[in-house]
Amino acid sequence: MSTESNNIKSLDIENEDFRNSVGTMDETGKRKWIFPRKPKGKYTNYRNYTSYFLLALFFGLPFIQINNNPFFLFNVIDRRFFILGQPFYLQDFFILALGAVTSVIFVMLFTVVFGRIFCGWLCPQTLFMEMVFRKIEYWIEGDRNKQMKLDRQDWDAEKIRKRLTKWSAFILISMIISTFMFMYIVGYEQVFQIMTEGPAEHPLKFITMIFFTMTFYFVFAWLREQVCTLVCPYGRLQGVLIDKQTINVYYDFKRGEGRSKWRNNEDRKAEGKGDCIDCNQCVVVCPTGIDIRNGQQLECVNCTACIDACDEVMEKVGLPKGLVRYATESEIENREKFRFTPRMKATTVILALLIGFLGFLMYDRGSMEAKFIKPAGSTFFIKNGKITNTFIYTLLNKSNEKKTLTIKVITPAHAEITYFGSEKIILKGDEILKGNINITFPEEDIKFSKQNMVIGVFDEKGKLVDKFETTFEGPFKLAL
Repeated sequence: MSTESNNIKSLDIENEDFRNSVGTMDETGKRKWIFPRKPKGKYTNYRNYTSYFLLALFFGLPFIQINNNPFFLFNVIDRRFFILGQPFYLQDFFILALGAVTSVIFVMLFTVVFGRIFCGWLCPQTLFMEMVFRKIEYWIEGDRNKQMKLDRQDWDAEKIRKRLTKWSAFILISMIISTFMFMYIVGYEQVFQIMTEGPAEHPLKFITMIFFTMTFYFVFAWLREQVCTLVCPYGRLQGVLIDKQTINVYYDFKRGEGRSKWRNNEDRKAEGKGDCIDCNQCVVVCPTGIDIRNGQQLECVNCTACIDACDEVMEKVGLPKGLVRYATESEIENREKFRFTPRMKATTVILALLIGFLGFLMYDRGSMEAKFIKPAGSTFFIKNGKITNTFIYTLLNKSNEKKTLTIKVITPAHAEITYFGSEKIILKGDEILKGNINITFPEEDIKFSKQNMVIGVFDEKGKLVDKFETTFEGPFKLAL
């Protein structure tokens, strides 16, 4: 018997266990545990390389600084926020809100054209589940058939040893992920300080880290694919976003049906049979337990494991690859070759513009923010024919550079400013400074009881870096 025939028969033998375990729930609604076969192939290699890069980013970014600022920090407790090394303040949250709206639009447009590529290639849930925890599981318990055998056997020494080893490894990895997640909140220096000083000095933060650890363990050890199929809102949303022109992982039913088992030396075309040999390998590798041959489904995360599995079988039986591939439904129905359509080009341009707009929002915030507020309950006073108002100023240096600043009244003219300190205000990078000034005008220049005024803040080169509109108060005057 040929090696090719042996390979096909081995696929059929493996499917005996599979036919009784299709899907994620049985007829009573009880969950069925998924044991996906370890994928291999071109797309799996590409996903591995992508995951290595993203994991290196995840574990490396907390230690990267730009101009002595964290690359990314979202410290809600201390109200310290950094994105790409740029500090953000509560005053800038409208920019983050606009950025969030822009991101949602980006995701929607991206999904309309390119489907759920994010889910299979970039999503943290898929990344950690398939590229970290699943690989550990394969290493300890073996591939699909060995895992299923282990699951069925009694709790003997082998099963206890392997399960305890796996669970311990999962807890350790969850703890590492939790620690790095915490670094994105409080910074790596504080995390190391917490670890050095121990839980007695930081009980609340240790409890928080333990909570995150157990959450990650629960998600990756038990919840698993149900995050994608039941919890994730993006998976629900994609059902109303994709259409026949959306790129997704599709089964070419025009070519594959009717499916039939492989027989050597058979003219399948003359027999009216399709290229699908009904080996079910596209299903046994699926991490969400679906059959891609049943059409596009909400549970499909576009991980491409079924593409590699089908291409491997097609190569063994001498049929063309691509029975399962990236395609559009319209392309398969009309038997067209894939082409980058005008819609795809236009949407790609729009996506690039959205990214540019998001970058513009992040960087076009100005380097300085100034506010001049009258103290509560204060009023004006008149002395020697001059009217004086007191203001409390708040200066925020959003840059990383030290600035020497001067305050001047832009309008109206003829203002005098009295400082409670030096006229030259020195402000360090990422610093907030408060102080008081008196602004004085000749009485004849003030025509109204409340007169509009613009106060400017200038740098050492005389360049206006920010201005603030307020009112100057004076005595009530009856207009004649």
